[in-house]
Amino acid sequence: MLNVQKTIEKFRDYVIRESKDNLKRGGQYGSYNNTSALSNSLKGEIVTENGFTIVGFKMADYGAYRDQGVKGKTSSNKAPNSPFKFGSGTGRKGGLTEGIKKWVKQKGFQFRSKEEGSKGRFLSYDSTAYLITRSIFHKGIKPSLFFTKPFEAGYKKYIDVDLLKAFGQDIETMVDYNLKDIK
Repeated sequence: MLNVQKTIEKFRDYVIRESKDNLKRGGQYGSYNNTSALSNSLKGEIVTENGFTIVGFKMADYGAYRDQGVKGKTSSNKAPNSPFKFGSGTGRKGGLTEGIKKWVKQKGFQFRSKEEGSKGRFLSYDSTAYLITRSIFHKGIKPSLFFTKPFEAGYKKYIDVDLLKAFGQDIETMVDYNLKDIK
């Protein structure tokens, strides 16, 4: 089943390549590739066992949140169809805060104070990170679909269409090969 294997490999490679491109490109997918950690974590694996072939994809844990979005604690407007929600008690404690603090420091990003007497002074990185984290926690994260869109497009192109052709070619090759052995 050489043609089937090649088609499945093309599907896997397409999904990984397009997902990484989406992370690099930003735009509608957002700027999610600050350190390239998510992009570097994307992997595709093909396992064939007992005549069945399975394609599996792996990425950093937060990749699923970036792809599907997260409902906020008080509002689900940004990600109404997401299976994830802040404040549900199922996620790791402090993960969002750690990530935002790290990002704020890497970017050198600080808000300015609005208080009288200190107007215009920069807030600390911790205060800036706290304000951003609180907003994200309550409002949620919009889905980027950086992985979902390439997966669906690749599935239509390679699995729905090309896989059947590849299977037919492999069967034809096996029949031709067996006919030659009979002669």
